[in-house]
Amino acid sequence: MKDRISVMIPEEKIKSRIAELGEEISRDYEGKSIHMICVLKGGVYFMTALSERIDPEIPVSLDFMSVSSYGDDTKSSGIVRIIKDLDEPVEGKDVLVVEDIIDSGRTLYYLLDMLRARKPKSLRLCTLLDKPDRRERDVKVDYTAFVVEDNFVVGCGMDYHQNYRNLPYIGQVEL
Repeated sequence: MKDRISVMIPEEKIKSRIAELGEEISRDYEGKSIHMICVLKGGVYFMTALSERIDPEIPVSLDFMSVSSYGDDTKSSGIVRIIKDLDEPVEGKDVLVVEDIIDSGRTLYYLLDMLRARKPKSLRLCTLLDKPDRRERDVKVDYTAFVVEDNFVVGCGMDYHQNYRNLPYIGQVEL
């Protein structure tokens, strides 16, 4: 499989862009705290790298959610299931949801709607990759590292049958 993965976004470009996002988020949250919510599993690599690039003067707390709309299939069922909910309440907090990739937007639309009902002070969305051409639900993305075409990608947390998450670059899978 490895020889069927071509480098789409190299490691250095990803690191540079994450540093830029960290600076932008630091400016936007100056004088505030950030409660970052990672959408597992893929988002953990991105959230870790991003949180390290946020100004150390800004308090950052982390929490994790796991949601699924795919089951064992490669197509979304359209039914979103919460597999792991948050450990901490978000009411009154400045929340930044961190995702690895947004395509149809159906899962994030549901998730953001659910989080809004929990009354955070603010709610923003940050993604490593955005595929706006695949969008089926209107999801406002506040911070985007890269906009990509509709290709099947791996690396930086994204997987193919639970493999290749640990690639330091974003690769396009040749199926």
